[in-house]
Amino acid sequence: MTTPDFDAVVIGAGHNGLVTAAYLARAGMSTLLVEARDSVGGTASSEQFAGATVNICNCDHLTFRTTPVMEELALADHGLVYQEVEPAQHNTTWDAARTGSAWSSHHDLDATIEEIARVAPGDVDGYRRYAKAAMPAVRMIFEAATTPPTLAGLTKLALARRLAGTPALLRWSRRSASDVLRSYFETEIVRGPGAVTGPMVWGISPEFAGSGLGALTHAMRHVAKVGRPIGGSGQVPQALLTAFLAAGGTLRTSALVTEICCTGDRVSAVRLRSALDVDGESDDDRELVSASIVVSACNPHDTFLRWLKHPPAAADDLIRRWKTVPHADGYESKLDVVLDAVPRLRESERSLGPTTVIAPELASIHRGHGLISQGAVLDEPGLLVNVPTLLDPSMAPDGHHVLSLEALYTPYGLAGGWPGSTEPRRWLEAFADLCEPGLLDSIVDWRAVTPDRYESD
Repeated sequence: MTTPDFDAVVIGAGHNGLVTAAYLARAGMSTLLVEARDSVGGTASSEQFAGATVNICNCDHLTFRTTPVMEELALADHGLVYQEVEPAQHNTTWDAARTGSAWSSHHDLDATIEEIARVAPGDVDGYRRYAKAAMPAVRMIFEAATTPPTLAGLTKLALARRLAGTPALLRWSRRSASDVLRSYFETEIVRGPGAVTGPMVWGISPEFAGSGLGALTHAMRHVAKVGRPIGGSGQVPQALLTAFLAAGGTLRTSALVTEICCTGDRVSAVRLRSALDVDGESDDDRELVSASIVVSACNPHDTFLRWLKHPPAAADDLIRRWKTVPHADGYESKLDVVLDAVPRLRESERSLGPTTVIAPELASIHRGHGLISQGAVLDEPGLLVNVPTLLDPSMAPDGHHVLSLEALYTPYGLAGGWPGSTEPRRWLEAFADLCEPGLLDSIVDWRAVTPDRYESD
């Protein structure tokens, strides 16, 4: 029997692939990590733009910090340092922002309720009821993430917690997030941000049945603390890479997977070609790397429908089901803006260091989801806005700041296409209208990372 080249091959060096590869290498398996780009991290990475460090996606980390990954892989020893973000988040709507009205989410529940009492006193009792139901459910979800995903394991966890959190999980999981939010809150300034940071970030409508667990997002900030890696989000994949290499792993970048090979009822190899090769050589000329285990940390459409060749009959149903699942149409864009002055929301004393959620009303969010299939964007989309350099000055040169602005429900198939589109500038100007005068004049440089760029880059 031929000895394979590696015990395991992991496809994709985003944060999920990096974590998987690091654990396999740490367990003593010879592991090859394959990445199509010339660097690791994917959407968790940071890069240089206009002399500053910008994050590919928003930089707030919460659930990752509730896992044992950082301790078990000793990521602090590999350079990862977090700073706490408190308040955890600011929340407003487009209409409320025009008058400077907003409230802040704190890790401390009572501090959050004091904030809500200022802007939506009628929602104070509802928020207490919400937190009482939601916080045990969040704790159970966080614990379940470190438990083997079996019915027996989850049942044991539920019994160990004396079923705390289980009723809310079961009831909410069958409902829509909008239904859950409306059952506790009367005002859009509390409802809207809860829908933006849940279903809207996921790319689905909060009105969809089964989206109810998306309403847990307010409560998550009371159970865990938001943090940001000093130096940008990219410090996480860099620390994971260092841990992987220290454990004896092998990294191949600029390597495209063209095939996951099966022999009998098992995977047996992956076929690779260089991302730099444009000659279109035949499959026979491409490198074959054998392995007993292949893990794909890439999207299932590529994994099961493009790459998997000659799969065993046992995989037929899985492949058939993925053929019926439409490919995601893209729903998020991000603006990176380098400024020579600090922006401030109109009539607000709140710093834009923590993320500020600027939410449409629930009905508008649902309408915005419908616009995706028409290639259109809401006039006032959901925004996640922060100035990371206010908390971490190392991310920009002296006298400069980075404005990060994520716009949600921005479709891949924009009518007229993204190149040359005025949409990104429109979001920037709409945000500037909510700020004290001077933001647009303070711009040194800016760029838009739209769904087509996320897909290609």
